Amino acid sequence: MKALRRYTLIALVALLTVTRAQAQQDPMYSQYMFNTLAFNPAYAGSADVFTVMALSRHQWLGFRGAPSTQTLSLHSPLPGNKLALGGNLIHDVAGPAKQNSAFLDVAYRLRTGAGTRLAFGLSGGFNLFQADLASLSTVEPDPHNANISGKLLPNFGFGLYWHAPRYYVGISAPKLLENTIGEDGMVVTGRELRHYFLMGGYVMDLTQDLIFKPAVLVRAVEGAPLSLDVNANFLLRERVWFGAMYRWGNAFGVMAQYQVNEQLRVGYAFDMTTTRLGAYNAGTHELMLGYDLKYTKGRTISPRYF
Repeated sequence: MKALRRYTLIALVALLTVTRAQAQQDPMYSQYMFNTLAFNPAYAGSADVFTVMALSRHQWLGFRGAPSTQTLSLHSPLPGNKLALGGNLIHDVAGPAKQNSAFLDVAYRLRTGAGTRLAFGLSGGFNLFQADLASLSTVEPDPHNANISGKLLPNFGFGLYWHAPRYYVGISAPKLLENTIGEDGMVVTGRELRHYFLMGGYVMDLTQDLIFKPAVLVRAVEGAPLSLDVNANFLLRERVWFGAMYRWGNAFGVMAQYQVNEQLRVGYAFDMTTTRLGAYNAGTHELMLGYDLKYTKGRTISPRYF
């Protein structure tokens, strides 16, 4: 029985630290179209100004051990506009597992036509992983429930991002190395899985004061169903974004964003889970702040569509 409980615990930890709700190993975001650098390094510099973005996501409110993610991203084109730099700091907690990540992004950008640009991006950095396994409740103490303390997991990724003022398409794999997270003797109990992202969006005028922007995001990871996010957003008088999202077979929600001025924008999203897990939580809240710094020459393009 003790061995059975031991392997049950290993399976539980693997679920929490590796898959986290249909392979949610990397943090997911509802406002991904404004937080693209978190999973595609080729997005760096796409705004043509120095941009800072902070996001805090609190998933499954009221559910003990629910995921919580804080992200700080910044990026800017370099003189000459062919190269751009960016960076991400991510703090992610789910159950007994905690991750702190720091990644540097470099993008090489080429003009492909009037108003269009193709960017090739590379990222490199590390993930510091911790897991307080001893805090998990068990029927009787087990000496094998050792904590994972400060395991350093280096990684690198790539991305492509093709965009114009009113549309974009991107593909990326932000972490290519499948690092081992936990081991029990010779048995691997946790591993970083490689994620692939495909995204796209389009902006169209409905009236003089109303713009419509549909967007999609597809996630693929080994051992999990394909994940699809569909978003429909509207921009009213170049100031207020509002819309809805649906995560296929998982969640639905609403979102809004206010362009305070030419540089500052504030966004909020609320999701509700459509699976049986929805009966045990009060939804997911996500708050975003974005700020564009002006250059001495040129100006921020207002409003920002993505």
